[in-house]
Amino acid sequence: MRAFKFLRRPVGPKDVAIEIQYCGVCHSDIHTGLGHWGPQKLPLITGHELAGVVVAVGGSVSRYRVGDRVGVGCMVDSCGVCSECTVGFEQFCTKGTTWTYGSPTSDPTGVTQGGYSNVAVVKEHFVISVPDNIELAAAGPIMCSAVTVYSPLRHWDVRPDSKIGIVGLGGLGHIAVKLAKAMGAKVIVLTTSSDKVADAKKFGASDVIVNYDKASMDKYSRSLDFILDTVPYKHEMDPLVSLLKRDATLCLVGVGKADEPNQLAPITNVLARNSFAGSLIGSIRETQDVIDFCSQHNISPEVNLIPIQQINSAWREVIDKKARYRFVIDMTSLKKEI
Repeated sequence: MRAFKFLRRPVGPKDVAIEIQYCGVCHSDIHTGLGHWGPQKLPLITGHELAGVVVAVGGSVSRYRVGDRVGVGCMVDSCGVCSECTVGFEQFCTKGTTWTYGSPTSDPTGVTQGGYSNVAVVKEHFVISVPDNIELAAAGPIMCSAVTVYSPLRHWDVRPDSKIGIVGLGGLGHIAVKLAKAMGAKVIVLTTSSDKVADAKKFGASDVIVNYDKASMDKYSRSLDFILDTVPYKHEMDPLVSLLKRDATLCLVGVGKADEPNQLAPITNVLARNSFAGSLIGSIRETQDVIDFCSQHNISPEVNLIPIQQINSAWREVIDKKARYRFVIDMTSLKKEI
């Protein structure tokens, strides 16, 4: 990656212009940039965990003023009139959600450009208010990683009497543990990294299973109400289903390479009438809900601030599972490039 100068669209009547101060580094950025999910129109600027300050608003904007602390997540537009949009599920827009980067647009570069940049122009509806007690450096990852796990935790009704599994303790998994713990659930973490056991317990896990340890797997056989799988690469999923109670669900939110799909043996789900599901990101309403929930419960992602000049090495560390736990770019460092 290298610096690229481009123009944003002018601020329209319903637009908010944001000075981006921080942007989280999501594994989705890497999958997209490396072509794991298909070819991309280049040049492309990734980044969909934006946090910053409003610097201009359009004449029809009512919710935001110059100086407000705000964030932007994975999407910046949708049709607004389809059956999904009208009930508040913009991420499932039947006419096609406009993602924060890589979506066709009438903007000057022909595709939306993401948050590894110094300014964004976004429709008011897709801008999120950041509570005063949330640091802006931590707000960006909440726009994607937190809402991606918060949405299924809410949808599958995780509550104080729930016993759930979280698979993977990376950028998504670590915040999922914190959120589920705050919801009152008993959390079991499954990880391939033995050096993350102490962190998992610090974040709120009551127990940790490393590499499908047989004794631990037997201990939790048919005992979990729900499993959230955050791993973004191909991995064994059949052993996870054995931990679920009858009629319970395994939900996948980690998405890896398109040509390396995960597999489940048909008999796996049949034995206890279990369900396998997937979940995308969250809606705009859910994104505001989760950052407000984090504010109320003093939850923050574990962030590691870096200058933009370290972005290439940061991507390598994410791939090598060395990130602890979310790289966030200090976008003031971009001034040295432009």
